Amino acid sequence: MDISTRERGLSVGEAAARVGLTTYTLRWYEQEGLVAPVGRDSAGRRRYTEADLNWLVLITRLRRTGMPVRDMRRYAELARQGDRTRAARRALFEAHRVRVLTRMAELEEDLKVLNYKIETYGCTEEGR
Repeated sequence: MDISTRERGLSVGEAAARVGLTTYTLRWYEQEGLVAPVGRDSAGRRRYTEADLNWLVLITRLRRTGMPVRDMRRYAELARQGDRTRAARRALFEAHRVRVLTRMAELEEDLKVLNYKIETYGCTEEGR
């Protein structure tokens, strides 16, 4: 990335807003090794590219689906090592998918209970 590209990138605040994070969370992701070092402009300020934003969206989704930070860190390390780690990355995602599907099934059961209680309260209020 040349200087002119870095100059046009997004600031920390702009990048965080674009992907729905706080600047604090974005900096924490960097400290945790979840985000590769970001390019800087001539004044030394971080400038995020579209590729950086795409990575942040992925990391945000992994976190939102409950992936532990240690697994996110492992994925980031594997991704930085290149194509030779594709199988390991796939295995990591497959294991996470099982956890997500299990959690979704649990949430479906929880939702049934909530719907039942809402219906019960609705019938009780209508019967007054």
